[in-house]
Amino acid sequence: MSDQSSRLDLLRFARRVVVRQATAAVRQLDGWIADEERHEAERRRGEEMRPSPPEWLLRHGLNRRNVDAVHVGDCWAAAKSGRCRPASREQVGEALRHGVVAGVHCRPDTALGLLDNP
Repeated sequence: MSDQSSRLDLLRFARRVVVRQATAAVRQLDGWIADEERHEAERRRGEEMRPSPPEWLLRHGLNRRNVDAVHVGDCWAAAKSGRCRPASREQVGEALRHGVVAGVHCRPDTALGLLDNP
């Protein structure tokens, strides 16, 4: 009988160990979930606070005095250049009328309606 009693005690001990380990694992997972929820909330807040992109961009030359191209505000090519500044619709229209090149990917001249239909 002593043998069965010790076997039962060992099984109860094993159960307590498993419960303790599972509880610790669940606590760790809950911490990871809370961290991820916090990061997601911060990311969403950052997106909400980010200013909207400008509607139009002027790309400046290396000396920043010359405007060498005009882009629509969300043009990927303009974003890669790093030399663009926000501009008003009037500034962009004026630059195009004075011969500044329109971005070939975003075609701001078409968006402004400054091109004649071919």
